[in-house]
Parts: sequence; structure tokens; C-alpha cells
Amino acid sequence: MIRFICTASQEITKRSPKWATTSEMGELKLVRITTRVVLNLVLIRSRGKQRGKGKQDGHNKFPLTSLTSFSLSALSVQEESANEKKTIHFLKVSAPWDVLVYYAEELCLRAPLQQHLDLNTSSVVLKRLCVPNIMMESVPNRPLDYYTCAFRKSKMNRFLGSGDQDGYFTNTQRHQVVYEILARTVYGKRKRTEVGVDRLVNERAYTAAYPLHEGPFKLPSHKIHPDELNQRQVLHYYWARWCKWFKYQPLDHIREYFGEKIALYFAWLGFYTAWLLPAAIVGTLVFVSGVMEDICNSGAKYPMCPLCKTCDAWNMSDICTMAKLGYLFDHPGTVFFSVFMSFWAVTFLEFWKRKMATLAHHWDCMDFHEEEERPRPEFAATAPTVEENPVTGVKEPYFPEKTRLSRMFTGSMVIVLMLCVVIIFLVTVVMCRGVISVMMYQSGSPVLRTEAGTIANICSSIVNLGFILVMGQVYTALAEQLTKWEMHRTQTQHDNAFTLKVFIFQFVNFYSSPFYVAFFKGRFVGYPTNYGTLFGMRNEDCGPGGCLIELAEQLFIIMVGKQLINNIQEFIIPKVKAWRQKRTLASVLGDDEQDEPRRWEEDYKLVPCGGLFEEYLEMVLQFGFITIFVAAFPLAPLFALLNNWVEIRLDAHKFVCEYRRPVAERAQNIGVWFNILEALSHLSVIANAFLIAFTSDFLPRLLYQYKFSNDLNGYVNFTLAYAPLNYTDYPLCRYKAFRDNDGMYTLFYWELLAVRLGFIIAFEHVVFFVLRAIDWIVPDVPESLELKIKRERYLAKQALAENQEALLVS
Repeated sequence: MIRFICTASQEITKRSPKWATTSEMGELKLVRITTRVVLNLVLIRSRGKQRGKGKQDGHNKFPLTSLTSFSLSALSVQEESANEKKTIHFLKVSAPWDVLVYYAEELCLRAPLQQHLDLNTSSVVLKRLCVPNIMMESVPNRPLDYYTCAFRKSKMNRFLGSGDQDGYFTNTQRHQVVYEILARTVYGKRKRTEVGVDRLVNERAYTAAYPLHEGPFKLPSHKIHPDELNQRQVLHYYWARWCKWFKYQPLDHIREYFGEKIALYFAWLGFYTAWLLPAAIVGTLVFVSGVMEDICNSGAKYPMCPLCKTCDAWNMSDICTMAKLGYLFDHPGTVFFSVFMSFWAVTFLEFWKRKMATLAHHWDCMDFHEEEERPRPEFAATAPTVEENPVTGVKEPYFPEKTRLSRMFTGSMVIVLMLCVVIIFLVTVVMCRGVISVMMYQSGSPVLRTEAGTIANICSSIVNLGFILVMGQVYTALAEQLTKWEMHRTQTQHDNAFTLKVFIFQFVNFYSSPFYVAFFKGRFVGYPTNYGTLFGMRNEDCGPGGCLIELAEQLFIIMVGKQLINNIQEFIIPKVKAWRQKRTLASVLGDDEQDEPRRWEEDYKLVPCGGLFEEYLEMVLQFGFITIFVAAFPLAPLFALLNNWVEIRLDAHKFVCEYRRPVAERAQNIGVWFNILEALSHLSVIANAFLIAFTSDFLPRLLYQYKFSNDLNGYVNFTLAYAPLNYTDYPLCRYKAFRDNDGMYTLFYWELLAVRLGFIIAFEHVVFFVLRAIDWIVPDVPESLELKIKRERYLAKQALAENQEALLVS
């Protein structure tokens, strides 16, 4: 069975890499290389005409490709798809039983000892409650669950199924073994670390290296029993279709086909989506409770001071509708929802720890620790010197740490510069919003004058969203180049540095505008005769409905708009790339294309898998929106839930139908993203405390009820101050502030400030105390899992008992 494919084309390899030599008269040359396993490197002549001068020095110059095969009875086959002008070589590589056994022990793959039953937790709970479980579905060929231990060739007879050589190792384990050999193979000079298929792909010696899918994803036209479907068809029919949105994800099938790293992403996404359901229900109820309140007192007449230099005075009764809308996002229910979501975020992360531990054990990754990582191919190719690795004792490419730190410092300055660009654009948007508001006021239309602030806010939010998306793409490319320039030795260090850069920038990029509206807008307005200005323009004040409704508008446009655009991109872009790939292959095959294309040709038409970085980043930014600003936008969890139902099936369809099969990678957690989620959950507590204290009207209303009137009678009049007597443009006009006739703050303002600060301290201390209690009460590893771990260790000890007896005898 074919396990791995490498492809190379004439056009791609016309730039001969360092290790290529010229073959004379089309003769193949073999170069033998010795590693831990002896391997052959075969240089193959590409058929067809070479672009350029043709003959040089009396010899035909052909671009060369390489085919790696194993002397330990390894199998490799070459296929070609060609026309007169271009040839694509498909080099099929597979590992036989002896090679698999050798590397299974070296890579510490897990082998089955005893089967046991693993149950779905939610299905067990629903069954006990006698509730019909519509999410449950019987998926054929479910992988069995075993107690396992590290594979030992000497103990082969102790493991279950060891007599079945064809089915003993899973396909993903075979991919891992073949890829491990390809990654270790030396094709040039070891001192220059000319090692591995990844570097060959980077040097364009190969166009791609990928494992093959198990077969077509579409069901056959004739009737077939579900157990006869291949793994890809099972995933497509029972997971990647839109009609399965309410069903459990077949995580064991995903793990068996794609590996633990991708399966953990979908497990986390499904777990997060399930937890969004109660948050969405509570948020919707909080929003609806605000709709049922009527706070608009008809007949209220308060002449208000102009909102700009050229504007006219207006009447408080004109904004009754906006006041009602503002109350949807600013009422006592939002305070409760803020506390609820703070507890929700931390409880979600605590229970995800338990779920993550359960999956890590279930998928045999609990004790997984990556070996001493090899240097990245790009690092190896560009490192200036070679030094001995203190762990392995092997000479490896080396880059001075002092130089790397100086580069990281320089890169951080570039990051700060880019963040300043974001802030400058934010100021530009603020000024643009002011200009639009003035234009609306000067239009003369009563409707435009009344809704000027809302129209300006929506227009600026749309412009801001466009800038956010454009700058996000620009900065991601810049961050990638900066991270490469910093010369991190391993792929893990490289990925962590890249993730941190991009997240910091995207955090400021996406959240700077909401933070401005939530905590700065309307704070530096001043008062009549003493207005604050910025570049000659009066500082922005909150609209008629308050800053909270403007914040809700911003969050809705940025969050929902981003989700819609991302989903459209994820749906269209892979199809466009796949169309281009098909055209590339069709240009080679021409009329010779077969009615039933070969598997490697079909997979070559697919899009290379781009990894999980963009998927995690999108969800983590969404997590920030639904936790940090939830006091202003109770419907955020509902929109996130609807998006994630689409996101799961969209991502599933991409991986099953549109992506080449990625190399299976082992992982025991979601990595650095969990730390980012924890930081966001703690930041949300602080942000919501300040939002309720300084942006919401909850505390002013509460203090007024305590001091003056329990039914808020006269509250609106109390919150409005009179313009100073020397303000002659509109004498005795009103503006929203707790000031006296001279513009000085009243005693109530200072009392309210003390209450606000006290509320922040009390809110944070109570919430963080409860969060620590939840962290202490909820163990990271479930009790049932600890029992399974003990059982597995006992069985492993029994399997290795002879080794222990031999050790005692010696």
C-alpha cells in the first residue's frame, strides 16, 4: 500500500539545487548515502525540452529530482505524468513491516495491550436523565480503544493483533514512520545540514511531499454497506456534511485519519461551541429583558447644548428612540451577565483541561514529549556557523544567541511602529466620524440630524473593519519575515514567536476601536466655554443612547462582519486554488487524462494544507469579543454560536475534500493558545469591571436610587447640568455631566467616583476568588481517568515483567 508521495516537475526544478549533478545521455546515476538506515538517493532525468540554451559544454542539462528508498526492503515506485514540454514525477514511497517495527520502537509508538470501553460523557448524562439524545449517531468502523504501552519488538507476542502485519500499524503511524525517515535522510553534506525532505521542498527540488488520502470521498453510485466505506468516505458522510451540524463529531475517526494535532483542534472547537450554548441562551434572555422595559418619559423637554461649533441646539425628547435602544445594552441584567460570563470563561477552561487530559490518555499522548527537535530547514540553510549540540553531540548549524536577541529587539521596534500605525488610523477614524456628524447636522434634514451620531458610527465602523482586515494580512506577512529573520533554531520556537507577534498585533488591531469607545470616548469632552479639542476639532462625546450602544454597534460590525468575510474566504479560496492545481495537471496530461485518474494525481489537484494557525487565531479573537466586551453586547455568544456551527462543517469539508492529507502529528494539548485563552479570560474580568463602573449608567442609577428616589423619578433631569452663565450662544442649555453652574464637579460626582472604584475592587476580588475556588475544586484530571491510568500502568508492567526479572537476576 502506498503511504507517501513526493512530486517534482521540470519547471519547478529547473533551478538545480546544490546537490544536483548533470546526467549524460539520459543515464541514471545512483548516489549511496549512509545513515542509521542505509538509503539510496536516485537522480532521475526529467523528460522533455529544457528551457534556455539547450546544450552547454557538449552535454544535455536536465533538471533532476530525487527518490528516496530504503535498503531494508523498502518499496518505492516512480510514476510520471508528462507531455512534450513538461513532466511531473510522482515518487511513491512506502514502508514494509521490518522498517515499521524498527522505527515503532525508536519513535516510542504505543501498542495495544487490552481493549476497554470508552463512553461519551454527555450521552451518559442524557441517558441517566432519560432525555432522548438526538446528537448521537452510529458511525461505522469506530476505532477501538485499548490500554497501551510503548512498543517493544522483543515483546511482540504480548501485544494484541501482532500477527496481522497488514493491519497492526494504523495508516497515520505508517505516515509518521515514513516521514521520519524522509526527514532524517542526508542528501548532501551533513556539515551543512542538507537533511530532510522539508528542506528539499524549500529548495524547490520537490514541489510537494504528502501522504495520500485513503480513496475518494464521494460514495459509490451502487449500494454499499457502511462498514465497507473507506475512512475518508466515513468522515465525509458522517462529519463534513452540513446536515450533520447537530451531531457529535467522530473524533476517534478524525484522530485515526488526520492525527492527534488536528483532532485536538476539532475537539476544542466542538467543546467550545457546546459551551457557547448556555452563554447564548442567557445572553439572549438578558437582551430580551431590556426590550420589555420602557424608560422613555413622554413630554420631557430639555433644551440641549449644540454638539459641534456649527450645530444648533436640540431637544432631549428627540432621542427617545435611541434612549430605548441604549437600555437594551445598559440595564441591571448586563451586570449579572458580565459576572456570569467571567465565571463561564474560567469554568470552560477548567473543564477543557479535564477534557484535554481525557483525550490525551484516550489517544495515547499523555506521556508524549517531543524529542530534541532538529533544526528547521531554513535555519539550517542560512545559519552562519556550525557547533556541537550539547544534548546529541552532533554538529549542527548555530546562530549566536546575542545576535538573535538584538534581532528580536529590532523586530519588537517594528511591531511597536506597526501598532502606532493602527493608533494613527484610529485617530483618523475618530476625526472622520466627527466630520460625518457635522455634515449630517448641517444637511438640514430632521432625520439625519437626529441619527447623525449613529450614521457616523456605523460608517466609521465599516471603514475600520476594512482597514483591520487589510492590516491583518499585511502584518501577518511582515511577522513571518521578522520571525524568519530572528533565526529561531526549532520549529516550535519559530511557531511560538510567530504566534505571539501576530496575536499582539491582531489584539490591538481588532480591539483598539472598541477599547476607545468603551473607556475613552466622552471622557475628555469638557463643558460649554471650555471644550476639549484634538487638532482643532472638539473631542467626541457619546451619542444620545450612551457609549454602550455605540460599543455594541462597533462589536456587531467588527465581530459579525469579520466572521462573514472569513467564512466566505474559507469557502471560495480553496476552490480557486484547487481549480488552478487542476489546470496545472491538465496542462501536462492533456488528452491522455484517464477516465479514472490515479490516486496520486487526484491528490496533487488538491490544495496544500495551510495548518491550524489561522483557524485557532480566528476562534481566539472571537473568544476575546464574547468575554472582554460582553457587558455591552449580550448577543455576542449567540452570534459566535451560529458562526461556529458553520465553522466546524466548513473546516471539516476543507480537510476531507479540498486539502491534501497532512502528515499526522502527535500532540497532547492545544499548545500556546491555551495560555492566550487564560490571559483573555482574566483580562475580561478587569475590562468588564471598568465597563460597568465607568461606561454603563448602572452605578449612577443605583446611587441615585439610594440617595434620592427609589423609582428614579427625576433621574434624567439630575444627570443634566446647566451651561455656565457666561455661555451666551444658548443660555441655560443642558449637557450631560455632574457639574454646577460654574463647570465644577459636584459632590455627587466624587461620591459616584468612590462608588465606581469600590465596585471595581469588589467585583475583581469576588470574581477572582470564586475563580480560584473553581480552579481548586475542579481537578485537572478526572478521578475515572486516574483509575484508567493506574490500570494501564499495571498492564504495562505485566507486559515488561520478563525484563524486570532479568534485571533482578543479573
